Amino acid sequence: MDSRPSEDGTFIRRRRECTHCGFRFTTFERYEETPLLVVKKDGTRQEFSRQKVLNGLVRSAEKRPVSMEKLTDIAANVEARVRRLGENEVSSQVIGEFVMNELQEVDQIAYIRFASVYRQFKDVDAFMSELEAIVAKQHQTEGPTHA
Repeated sequence: MDSRPSEDGTFIRRRRECTHCGFRFTTFERYEETPLLVVKKDGTRQEFSRQKVLNGLVRSAEKRPVSMEKLTDIAANVEARVRRLGENEVSSQVIGEFVMNELQEVDQIAYIRFASVYRQFKDVDAFMSELEAIVAKQHQTEGPTHA
C-alpha cells in the first residue's frame, strides 16, 4: 500500500494489506550489512559495535558541553568511514584514529581523555607531547597573534 524510507535511510517502512483477509500491517525492512570484524591490538577479533564506540565517546565527554546527539553523530560517522574502507576486517587503531579525528574538532578535553585511553600514554612526556600537538594545531588554525 505504501513504502517510505526512514529519515536516516537505514530502513524502509512498508504498509501492507493481506490479499486474503484484508488485514493491514506494517513491516520494517533493513538492509543487511556484512559483518565487520575489528582486529584488536592482541590479534583477537570481535564484531564491530557502534554502541561500543559511542560508549567510549560518552565516557570521554563526561561533564563536557557535548550533546548526546553530537556523540551519536560521531559514532555514525566513524562507522560509515570504516565501512567505506570496503574491508571485512579493520584494526582497532584505525577506528581509534577515526574517532580522535572527529572528536578533536568537537571538544579538546574529550579528545585528550579519549586519546589517553586509546593511546595508553606511557608517561607524562607522551601526554605532554599530545597536548603540545593540540596547542600547535590550534595556533595554526587561529593564525598569528599580534600584540
